[in-house]
Amino acid sequence: MLVVGIAVAALAAFVASSVYYTVVTPLERRVLGAAALDRGGRPAPWKVVCELLRTVVLAGVFHWVAARSGMQSVSGGLLLAVMLWIGLPVILLTGSIMWERVAPVTAGMHAGDWLLKLALLGAVLGLIH
Repeated sequence: MLVVGIAVAALAAFVASSVYYTVVTPLERRVLGAAALDRGGRPAPWKVVCELLRTVVLAGVFHWVAARSGMQSVSGGLLLAVMLWIGLPVILLTGSIMWERVAPVTAGMHAGDWLLKLALLGAVLGLIH
């Protein structure tokens, strides 16, 4: 049951993230200008596979942290997701804005994706704990 839960959580986060970027990338292009974001069309198939594997690893790590913290509900999973989001990607992305000159719009877009993924992982994994 646990492996299935991790797989379902990872797949949900992967699909939601894919949909999220199809919505926010055009908005980002409008704000920053198309020339600043010449990322090409569809990602290469190997990148899609790598992203799916990254999401599976993320789901496994989230489960491990959730189990160690005693999370046993959807609300607990969502709280853990927000705490992890603030403590990890938000902190890393603000550093990217400060030191690597990443546009705040781009960092905000990625922060939103991280929040979406972590919230889905927290909700799905909270159901199986």
